[in-house]
Amino acid sequence: MEQLFKPSVIWDSILAIIPSIPITMVITVVAGILGLLFGFVLAVLRLRRIPVLAQLATLYISFIRGTPLLVQLFLSYYGIPMVLRVINYNFDTSFNISGISNIVFAFAAFSFNEAAYNAETIRASILSVDRKDIEAAHSIGMTGAQTMRRVILPQAMIVAIPNLGNSFINLVKATSLAYAIGVMDMMGRRRSWREQYAFFEAYIGLALLYWVICLIFEF
Repeated sequence: MEQLFKPSVIWDSILAIIPSIPITMVITVVAGILGLLFGFVLAVLRLRRIPVLAQLATLYISFIRGTPLLVQLFLSYYGIPMVLRVINYNFDTSFNISGISNIVFAFAAFSFNEAAYNAETIRASILSVDRKDIEAAHSIGMTGAQTMRRVILPQAMIVAIPNLGNSFINLVKATSLAYAIGVMDMMGRRRSWREQYAFFEAYIGLALLYWVICLIFEF
């Protein structure tokens, strides 16, 4: 009788997937940093209520939060080359569209997605800072930038860090969708692995690796 469960395949799959961990980490770290920076800009635009820009930021956040990440990944994959073709045609430039690595589209999609969620976290955290502290900073002559750097952000980050941490953990797991556009991350390596029959065992190995990585970041 054929053996239905092969425990040895779990270890084999782990060894096969480990070389692709750096790709997953690069996507996570790059998207995490860009998403944090862009999210901060979006949060400030909404807090300052800058005409037009604040409305555009709100619309952007609503769109990203209301559409699947996988769809956004395909929009990046097919949309960026289309935009570059239009730029090449209208401005007589020569961007090499075929030379763009698939991981660039992953950077864009995950960064923009992360920014929308981080923006709301940062905005809520800044709003949680006591107005009296901000008024006190202004009363002693601090500029808006100094107040933000010395008073608002230190207090806001205490509130924001747990939610930003959860968002980062979710980003680690979300990168598994990058295989859909041909990125050879952990999920992509699993799907291209030579073992095509012991799917259950192989995905157990993949799940264990994601679990360990998330535990490390949680710690």
